[in-house]
Amino acid sequence: MTRKPVRTTTGNRIIIIGAVAAGTSAAAKARRNNENAIITLYDADRYISYSGCGLPYYIGGRVRDIKELTPRDPAFFEKKYGVTVKIRHRVEAIDTTNRSVRVRNLETGKVFDDSYDTLVIATGSDPVRLTIPGVDLPHVFTLRNPADAVAIRTFVEDKKPQTAVIIGTGFIGLETADNLSLRGIGITLIEKLPNICPSIDPDMAAHLLKHLTGRGVRVESGRIAVAIKDSSVILDDGTEIPANIVISAVGVRPNVALAKDAGIRLGVTGAIAVDEAQRTNLPNVYACGDCTENYFVLTGMPFYRPLGSTANKTGRITGDVITGGDFAHRGVLGTAIFETFGMTVASTGLSEKLAREQGFDVLVSINTKPHRPEYLGGREMVIKAIVDRKTHMLLGVQIVGFDGVDKRMDVFVTAMTALLRVEDLFHLDLAYAPPFSTTKDPVMYTGMILENALDRGRELISERELSSRKDKDLVILDMRAEAQFNAGHVPGARNVPHEKLRDTLCELDPKKPVVTYCNKGTTGNAAQNILLNSGFGEVYNLTGGFKHYSTNQSTTPVPDDREEDGDEPNSKGQP
Repeated sequence: MTRKPVRTTTGNRIIIIGAVAAGTSAAAKARRNNENAIITLYDADRYISYSGCGLPYYIGGRVRDIKELTPRDPAFFEKKYGVTVKIRHRVEAIDTTNRSVRVRNLETGKVFDDSYDTLVIATGSDPVRLTIPGVDLPHVFTLRNPADAVAIRTFVEDKKPQTAVIIGTGFIGLETADNLSLRGIGITLIEKLPNICPSIDPDMAAHLLKHLTGRGVRVESGRIAVAIKDSSVILDDGTEIPANIVISAVGVRPNVALAKDAGIRLGVTGAIAVDEAQRTNLPNVYACGDCTENYFVLTGMPFYRPLGSTANKTGRITGDVITGGDFAHRGVLGTAIFETFGMTVASTGLSEKLAREQGFDVLVSINTKPHRPEYLGGREMVIKAIVDRKTHMLLGVQIVGFDGVDKRMDVFVTAMTALLRVEDLFHLDLAYAPPFSTTKDPVMYTGMILENALDRGRELISERELSSRKDKDLVILDMRAEAQFNAGHVPGARNVPHEKLRDTLCELDPKKPVVTYCNKGTTGNAAQNILLNSGFGEVYNLTGGFKHYSTNQSTTPVPDDREEDGDEPNSKGQP
């Protein structure tokens, strides 16, 4: 059914606090629905409606002019939408009884009240501030808005630092590290958790760590910065790391002080609690963007992951609802993607840890495949899929790789949103031609692996599960060539090359549990089939193969095995 925009004949005073992604999206949609509304936005900053996600690229010089990230000013909104945007105006209090806000003009100091019929809070999020000695030194920065980006780039161009320490390894930290490196600056990353990039599971972060260290990045994980000096950072173990510039990127928190003081209810995540129409607990008060709590699509549980895409979406929904529309927020999966030092990292849904904590009976698969045939330069990506055994629904997906990661992640997100089962993935009629994909796309291959495990008894075992297993009767079979086995293997494994397995069956006890593995998983699965078809009762395939295992165990890197596990013929003509 097509909904007609509301056209009222009387004015409606709408005040929006915050004029970045969510606030300006709300204003634009409200104006499209209602030509008579009086819409005013207040923002304490000079910059509005900017691309926060583009800021690291300005620092690195990929974006030449900050104006490219801040193309809209108050005059633009006045001319295009008839919306008033007052910059350098800070809302300091909300009076919900009298429907008014107290505003301070930061240029003149003047304080005044403004009344509203409808109030929208879009105050965003603030960077978490370090509280250690030296945090106020002139070479220490956070990155949250264009002014921060301009300050960092100016410092880099004027002072020409040779060393940088990035404290925190989330999206902003890793993107900023990448862009500072483009200016010839040596990078050290500090992460207080045992593993970098907390948005993905440790076994996937291991691939990113390997890539970063291979690019000359120093990584100090499980370490805390305790002090910053003029040219160094001191860690909790006493290590002193050279640092001519320091970026604090330890996370953000929702900016909710104003809302909390007004009696607006906060959710369990600490962000503003809203319903599907972005309504708060107070009448005529709405909230959207990074200051609000979302809910997870698959479970309905509260969820907080501030992203520009979500902010724009919730802002548009809010603008529609406050002008009589019927839009409703459908929740999020928390999909995110970024690139650092040439590697792409993407994630959506629940991590393995969260899935287990929420009571799901989890199955994990690791699938390593090129984004297109190797004869056209295909580069491998590693896909981790987290599945509920009971419903066969995807709970989360993580991908690390180089090319084609975004395409596969978007397919997985669509499948999860549509509540498809893993068996459906193989039947998706995805676009195929050699420049774009393999004949069985990595998405389809993930579905095949999971269907085999869930429906056909081809059980998987993860690197973590294998490493923690203490079964003395467990037989581990390495199906690779002898040279590969000698270069590195799972402790306790026996080398039985795939082509010799059938001749070796008589030497194996079918009553004992068996784990098969190859480099990436395909030949391990073929060996698993042979054993199961020969009467072996308990056989597992090491998901991700030895490449994934060794990356997480910090063992000797495995040699390339392009003649094995491929979907497409390679240059040697082997399948």
